[in-house]
Amino acid sequence: MLSDYLYNFKEFHLFFNLFGYISFRSGLSLISSFILIIIFMPYWIKFQKVFNPLGQPIRDDGPLSHLSKKGTPTLGGVLIIFSLTISTILWTSSFSKFNYLLLLTIFLFGLIGFYDDLKKIKSREGINSKTKFILQICSTIIIYFTIKFLGFDISNFYIPFLKNISFNIGFFYFVLVLFIILGSTNATNLTDGLDGLVSMPLIFVFLTFSIFAYILGNINFSDYLLLNYIKGSGEIVIFSTAAIGALLGFLWFNSSPAEIFMGDTGSQSLGAALAVTSILLKQEFVLAIAGGIFVLEALSVIIQVLYFKSTKGKRFFLMAPLHHHFEKKGLSEQKVVIRFWIISFLFCLLALSLLKIR
Repeated sequence: MLSDYLYNFKEFHLFFNLFGYISFRSGLSLISSFILIIIFMPYWIKFQKVFNPLGQPIRDDGPLSHLSKKGTPTLGGVLIIFSLTISTILWTSSFSKFNYLLLLTIFLFGLIGFYDDLKKIKSREGINSKTKFILQICSTIIIYFTIKFLGFDISNFYIPFLKNISFNIGFFYFVLVLFIILGSTNATNLTDGLDGLVSMPLIFVFLTFSIFAYILGNINFSDYLLLNYIKGSGEIVIFSTAAIGALLGFLWFNSSPAEIFMGDTGSQSLGAALAVTSILLKQEFVLAIAGGIFVLEALSVIIQVLYFKSTKGKRFFLMAPLHHHFEKKGLSEQKVVIRFWIISFLFCLLALSLLKIR
């Protein structure tokens, strides 16, 4: 880890003492991941245009305005994972089992997304939902047992709003982990349907968890706010800010009109990373609130499917996920995106307000 190496020079100059502070290293992780994206993304876009001129497939039943997106390169998530990984490794102090578990998460779910994206490129259709679901379950099982092997608390569920009150739910915690990871992964994936739509909510949620991680990893702050202190969890801030930097860099190219799409490689891996972050911090309930926009998008699809089946062909929404419903009602893509960003920001503010509710 570069930060540890530089910190060893603190005896020669006070400047190097800064590398011992999470706040300083988090800024470096954000900036480095942002710069990596800005430097390499133009070349990645050109490379894909040469080897995949057809780009990501566009839904025939979607809004007509989306037809102009045909030919836009996908696989932007590959570079997001690359820059996020490099920045996390560079600026994480010592051996942080928190961050390396999160890197394992984005790698496993990134592979699933990458496989899905490649299938779309080659055959214009991704892997079927059953296969994707099985692969996601297998990855979740690997993550669960890795968490257990590394000695994390994997059985106690902390009750929201109450001071350090938890219940040992044993095997049912695995069911909870499965639900959280699969739910977050697929909800984030569903939200990635408009230029720039998913990037900013992800930034807001990662920022929210970076604040929680910093507080929970500091015994004084966690004690003052009556939160469960988790030794070493402050290093999650480095991973979260690296994700923020990568997403800001990606948004530079993904804002309307998008030059590249994130693809399942990015949306699935980042959604899973948020879920695992909430589990490691024992703040599962916070994810449901901070990621409220993802919850709404997922619920809109569930409601649409159930209503369609129960009424034998009628639709509750004009189109699901929810962002397409508003497009069908005549709102411009940019207006839908900005309004969803605002709603996501408010959800994250609500989540942060829970810090003082005990």
